[in-house]
Amino acid sequence: MSDETITNSVTDASEPLATDTAIANEAETETADTAETVETPDAVAADATAAELADDRADLLEKIAALEAAQASLSQLVEERNTQYMRLAADFENFRKRTQREKEELEVQIKCKTISELLPVVDSFELARTHIQTATEAEEKIHRSYQGVYKQLVDCLKRIGVSAMRPEGKPFDPNHHEAVMREPTSEHPEGTVLEELKRGYMLGDRVLRHAMVKVAATPEEDGGSEMNPTNDVTDV
Repeated sequence: MSDETITNSVTDASEPLATDTAIANEAETETADTAETVETPDAVAADATAAELADDRADLLEKIAALEAAQASLSQLVEERNTQYMRLAADFENFRKRTQREKEELEVQIKCKTISELLPVVDSFELARTHIQTATEAEEKIHRSYQGVYKQLVDCLKRIGVSAMRPEGKPFDPNHHEAVMREPTSEHPEGTVLEELKRGYMLGDRVLRHAMVKVAATPEEDGGSEMNPTNDVTDV
């Protein structure tokens, strides 16, 4: 056998070996590629967990935003209710004070009206004291009885705040006095109350009845006729 023949035989024998090696290399490459593309179960589970956490976080953020919006709305509502409550409380307090004032004013008006109706009775007692002249002991006893009733009435009026005016010697005041006579005189300044002809009464600072008075005038003016005063009685 020649050397060329041996060489060819070796060459032919080595060609299948090279082919098998190439096939093996390709198989390993395909296996590596497959390993790179196919994920393991742990990796898939980790990806799923991460996705779930992301979804949960998004839901939680949405819930937090909704709660914050609800809290802001509730805070605004509470503030509005507090404002309404304070306004209602102020209105009620004003109503209470106004009602109390109206009640007190009504009580004073009723008291003034009632006392004003009693003043003619006081005038009658005063007139009786001035004109009644007792001649016997029996008449004096009756007179004292009348005066006892009159004093009881006067004391009752004093207790509820009624007082008689004392205008003599004071300047004429149209808020308290009613001028029914003018007397020329140089002894007193013009407008001075010279005499109280009919007694006036006050209830606190309210006028129950104006006092009818005689007022001083300048000597050049004509004077009116004199009138007998009827206030020589027990003072209220």
